[in-house]
Amino acid sequence: MFNKILVVCVGNICRSPTAERLLKKYQPGLTVASAGLGALVGRGADANAVSVAADNQLSLEGHCARQVSGAMCREYDLILVMEKRHIASLCEIAPEMRGKVMLFGHWDNEREIPDPYRKSREAFEAVYTLLDQSARQWAQALQAQQG
Repeated sequence: MFNKILVVCVGNICRSPTAERLLKKYQPGLTVASAGLGALVGRGADANAVSVAADNQLSLEGHCARQVSGAMCREYDLILVMEKRHIASLCEIAPEMRGKVMLFGHWDNEREIPDPYRKSREAFEAVYTLLDQSARQWAQALQAQQG
């Protein structure tokens, strides 16, 4: 059973906070958190991410970026990352994690979700759409596992 989920990207200010809040929205019973491989520790969510999320009735308020660690990874049942290279990076930090690290876009043909950081608002909107689609697919899959 996957009751505790960690969502990981690079800076923990664009993709993973949005994905975290989307998963919580679609599966309120789950414990979901986020972190970054190269986190901009202590920063709130990117202004474009906040704005696009707000346009979709999702709040990123109160988010605070944090750095992922092996100890943190061990606390979670499932770790979802945005790109295949993030799987490799996480497994360098904690090799025993390999079996519980998957792409956030797993149910969408193993789709990688690109980093919109420092790109246009349109890039953030496109990424939000991908995150929302994948969050819905994960929520459905996790609902199914709960029987």
